[in-house]
Amino acid sequence: MQSCTAAQAQAQVKLSFAYFSFSFLLSSSKSEAPDQKLAQVKIVETRALSLLNNLAPKIMKLDNSNNSNGQISAGADDDVFVPPLNFAMVDQGIFRSGFPDSANFSFLKSLRLRTVICLCPEPYPEVTSEFLKANGIKLYQFGIDGCKEPFVNIPDDTVREALKVVLDVRNHPVLIHCKRGKHRTGCLVGCIRRLQKWCLSSVFDKYQRFAGAKARVSDQRFIELFDISCLKSNPLSFSCSGK
Repeated sequence: MQSCTAAQAQAQVKLSFAYFSFSFLLSSSKSEAPDQKLAQVKIVETRALSLLNNLAPKIMKLDNSNNSNGQISAGADDDVFVPPLNFAMVDQGIFRSGFPDSANFSFLKSLRLRTVICLCPEPYPEVTSEFLKANGIKLYQFGIDGCKEPFVNIPDDTVREALKVVLDVRNHPVLIHCKRGKHRTGCLVGCIRRLQKWCLSSVFDKYQRFAGAKARVSDQRFIELFDISCLKSNPLSFSCSGK
């Protein structure tokens, strides 16, 4: 496992928040007045900075380590913060990532999660399951096969049930993850963005940023055609919900 410096850890968290804020700004409806758009971004920044301030004191403990270069190998100390693969903030109280493991436990504890949504069908690892139980984190598992094109079958009903969990603020803060935080997680987050009235080009851009060279046309088609009408009655408390 690679070592992590305080500066690197803090920079990664700051970058996630900054990227989220600017992504929202770019995806806002063109019809919104500039002053309204700016006010909404300010709300996002305030909430993001609040969470960062909660994390910063623990992250900066790395600076007080006995190592002269300010590094500690992951796993050598409970205060080492190692985010899961492809970790990012989706919105206030909603995070996404790849499959977390024991090296990420300290970081996950700092998020004060209430819920984890796993989109993989395989049995959940015992060590991670025990960590969730010990910290009062509820696990929801919505198994979606990680099929590759052209044999892709994303079940609408499963995604719909997962979205209901995400939309319930009583489950926040919540972490959504699959194996690598790219395709299955990207589809679910894409549907969230549609509920937030993002334009499709911005939804696809966000999906592609995580999927990279392995972006799937079938995933983007699923996001575009997914029926969100039955979920519009669920109240949206997200900071960048469409008004």
